[in-house]
Amino acid sequence: EHITRAGFDGDLEPVQSFEDLRWRMTRGALDGRDLTLEIAGEGTRSAREIVLPLGRIEAKDADAQMFRKIGVVAPLTRPEIGEVMAGGAAERAGLRRGDVVRSVGSMAIVEGQQLRDVIRASVDGGQPRAQTWEIERGGQMLRIEVTPEVRDEAATKVGRVGAYVGAPPEMVTVRLGVVDGVWRGVVRTWEVSALTVRMMGKMLIGEASIKNLSGPLTIADYAGKSASMGLTQYLVFLALISVSLGVLNLMPLPVLDGGHLMYYLWEGLTGKSVSDAWMERLQRGGVALLLVMMSIALFNDVTRLFG
Repeated sequence: EHITRAGFDGDLEPVQSFEDLRWRMTRGALDGRDLTLEIAGEGTRSAREIVLPLGRIEAKDADAQMFRKIGVVAPLTRPEIGEVMAGGAAERAGLRRGDVVRSVGSMAIVEGQQLRDVIRASVDGGQPRAQTWEIERGGQMLRIEVTPEVRDEAATKVGRVGAYVGAPPEMVTVRLGVVDGVWRGVVRTWEVSALTVRMMGKMLIGEASIKNLSGPLTIADYAGKSASMGLTQYLVFLALISVSLGVLNLMPLPVLDGGHLMYYLWEGLTGKSVSDAWMERLQRGGVALLLVMMSIALFNDVTRLFG
């Protein structure tokens, strides 16, 4: 099955991409609105509608872990075994490249990320837990006993099998004309800008978590992840960062461009410039506020990456 349309209050629009779907989920969570999804079965013309109850998620819970709470983390991938490392747990168990994992123990496996999470959690008291995997190989179902290796990761012991898990997500190329492409870019830029402003406003009044503030460490981490997914995803990430930073720069803080625009507006309305004494006070206040924001962002980075 795949999601064909999504929207609010019965107004459904075609879903262009996974990022488009995540965008609408974010809007629904921030606005407290349920999202209606139209789902079509593969090879069938009939479609059904389901309602994603995003209205139950409070705006303060709209943080970096929001999509995991909803149950959507990334584009779904086949739970397929890729390259197998020599001498690793996967090779010792008899796993081969191209094997599709259907279940681990009594748990049905439907997606690559789910399988990776199961492998990581296959440690009891610092010791690996043997598991029975049901795999599909060449149209036949086989059962294989797999005992992951235990590795230390961020002061936590996790399971590893020594193989690439999960096939690359299926991609569809969408080509637009010059006019349609420019218009789509303008619309998406406006949406990103509006959402950034609304998120900042909700953080200021306490309706959204300050965990949404990210600094250079998180940006570098996600830049690397997006680059590993391909040039398109990397450019999309750079565009989102550029728009967000552009909106931040237009905030009415004296040390930012938005602060200078605020001075110009004051001078235009009153006919006189801001006094030197007030200019100094505003500059100090702006620097202090930026330092606070940078400290929170850096703390969130450290907590998210090393916590």
